[in-house]
Amino acid sequence: MRTPPAKSFNTAGPCDPRLHYMLPPTPRLPEARTLIDMDRYFVVHAPRQTGKTTALEALASELTAEGDIAALMFSCERAKSAGDDYAAAEEILLKSLRQAAEWSGWPEELLPPDSWPQAPAGTRFDSALTEWCRRSPRRVVLLMDEVDGLQGNSMISILSQLRDGHNARPKGRPFPASVVLCGLRDVRDYKVACGGDADRSNPISPFNIVTKSLRLGDFTAGQIGELYEQHTEATGQEFTKDAVDRAFELTQGQPWLVNALAHEIIVEMGVTDAVTVARVDEAKERLIRARAMHLDSLMARLHEPRVKRVMEPIVAGDLYTDSALSDDLSYVRDLGLIKQKPPLEVANPIYREVILRVLGDSSQQNVRADPRSFVLPDGRFDLPRLLEEFVVFWREHGEVLIRQENYHEAACQIILMAFLHRLVNGGGYLDREYAAGTKRLDVLVRWPYTGPDGERLMQREAMELKVWRAGKDDPLSDGLAQLDGYLDRLSLTTGVLVIFDRRPEAAPWNQRGTFEQATTSSGRQVTVLRG
Repeated sequence: MRTPPAKSFNTAGPCDPRLHYMLPPTPRLPEARTLIDMDRYFVVHAPRQTGKTTALEALASELTAEGDIAALMFSCERAKSAGDDYAAAEEILLKSLRQAAEWSGWPEELLPPDSWPQAPAGTRFDSALTEWCRRSPRRVVLLMDEVDGLQGNSMISILSQLRDGHNARPKGRPFPASVVLCGLRDVRDYKVACGGDADRSNPISPFNIVTKSLRLGDFTAGQIGELYEQHTEATGQEFTKDAVDRAFELTQGQPWLVNALAHEIIVEMGVTDAVTVARVDEAKERLIRARAMHLDSLMARLHEPRVKRVMEPIVAGDLYTDSALSDDLSYVRDLGLIKQKPPLEVANPIYREVILRVLGDSSQQNVRADPRSFVLPDGRFDLPRLLEEFVVFWREHGEVLIRQENYHEAACQIILMAFLHRLVNGGGYLDREYAAGTKRLDVLVRWPYTGPDGERLMQREAMELKVWRAGKDDPLSDGLAQLDGYLDRLSLTTGVLVIFDRRPEAAPWNQRGTFEQATTSSGRQVTVLRG
């Protein structure tokens, strides 16, 4: 492992400008300052490890430094242990608030009172904020990070007290001029927690600001280049433009992934020369195999019922048609698993690959074939033999594995992906494309090998997966057309179409797995495997 430079790419906790390469945080929330100047209560939300805490800390510091505002950022995370005990939650929050103020380096006159006023449980937070604002020579702004830590009745109590204090301000009651609730979820969820209807306006509620809810966005390709350039200026080590573009393609700007790729290359892999596309691809594989904490904690959500209801049609390529599950959709978007806008697909290629690997873990344990046996004497990968081995595996285990697969509608795709992953990923790469409504899953096998003259070459094999479902026509015609388009994009002359038969009248399991040759509309000769 290479000794890191004076600064590094951060993959854990808030960024520190003394220690980490980082983009200016407050420009990532351009509307926040305007809302605070308007004395608004609003929400900042984003998936975990996207820079929310860093941005809030910077915003609070900038506001306080200007001299008119005492802006304090504190975390609600410890209040999670209180559960529904709102009295305990109030106690924890007030301790967290006081600690944050004491550690801020503020002058004495800006600090909260030494002791909070006595008040009944369920009103202590309100009373404490009122007393602090009464004494403060400046407008008080609260930035409540990790507000998702509040649970059940504790959430209702705290948000209701904020609402009551907000509504009493026009009558002269001292109370924070602006409150920022920062967490994973959007404003609609906090409105519901306060007893409101997420879809109905309530003019007296400070949480009736759905249009002003701010989402911390991902990095653009230009911002990734700017971040990586900081390392180049500090060390002289260049990230090539193609490497930066590849990092954006793989991460779609997700901040943790952007930093994790660079950290993996510079520190864990110990690369000292220019960072190329090949290095970025290698780092991506290493991150996925290591199942870093960010990826592991995110993927643990896949088996939550509300996540599964959204993710299963995406993996299966089916239409997502249940408008009654719109809250499920919002939840999965807030987690960062899927893109913020249609079409409905996984947020980035790294998540896309990890999802199928995680879902296929149990199936992969049953693959006994030796990956080395599929390497030909010239170093190329023997895809026809792999497909023949899969047929044997499918006939023997397919029925049982389908019954056991939690993502039942996507079981066939998950099982084949697990088989490919077990046998290909030791020396090659699998690129997968899938989304709701596409009715297919595209797979590209990339296998590096050495040519006869010692040159490094890349073998590429394309596959398309489709499912023949009950009451539907044979998908062969559509599959050939879709495979043709996929091969066009890849500039390949041939490929494989796999059709899984999920109809009740499908052939017995011991007769499944037949091969045939077919011709696409453009004249390509392709292999069709019916499983």
